[in-house]
Amino acid sequence: MSIFSIFGKGKTSQIDYPTDIVTYGDEEQVKFTFFKHAAFAFEAAGLRFYVDPVSGYAKYSQLPKADVVLVTHHHYDHLDRAAIDDITTRQSTIICDKTSAEAFDGEAVVMTPGMKAQVGKDIVIEAIPAYNTSEGHTDFHPKAREDNGYVVELIQGLRIYIAGDGEPTPEMLALQDIDIAFLPVNQPYTMTVDQAIEVVKTIKPRIFYPYHYGEVEEKTDIERLCRELEGVTDVRVFPME
Repeated sequence: MSIFSIFGKGKTSQIDYPTDIVTYGDEEQVKFTFFKHAAFAFEAAGLRFYVDPVSGYAKYSQLPKADVVLVTHHHYDHLDRAAIDDITTRQSTIICDKTSAEAFDGEAVVMTPGMKAQVGKDIVIEAIPAYNTSEGHTDFHPKAREDNGYVVELIQGLRIYIAGDGEPTPEMLALQDIDIAFLPVNQPYTMTVDQAIEVVKTIKPRIFYPYHYGEVEEKTDIERLCRELEGVTDVRVFPME
């Protein structure tokens, strides 16, 4: 458990969020901080990243400022301009899909699936298509809209896949050398437990974080997800509801 200490106006405020640290390469580390639903942060290669910040999920105005904000798509539980304004400065970089870009008046770096971007000298980000594939669900996240997932690759030797919203796609199942995977498991809008199991067994990440679950009537069976992936990968569950 990590505590951020914020100083200002003569007062000290402490906010507690669960964290996890992964060591890779030559004793390099990436630190993840978990907020709620699809919102989390990570620190790597000296940069602080926030993923899909939403005001109701964390007290962003009291957290350290972002070097990079990643927005997967424009839905209310992923894109919140107020939260992004709280977490960014003029030096921050906002990376988003083309639909979300409409909220930023030219201030964001727009990536469409297949594009890559260099961040600093040690990180490459690739946009991965994110969309639904099941009959009756394709309108939730249509392929034509070009929502994003992201692969964040650290030059020292770590590949993090943040799937965004959607279901198993050919592009997702073709990913290789993924060390850490964040997969959404939230019915009916994203993956079922069975679909998440399929993806993990196919792309074989070293560590799997289920995320983007809760806030709907149909509960995600996290216990079964962990049970059926025992021995396949290191499943790490943090409260995201």
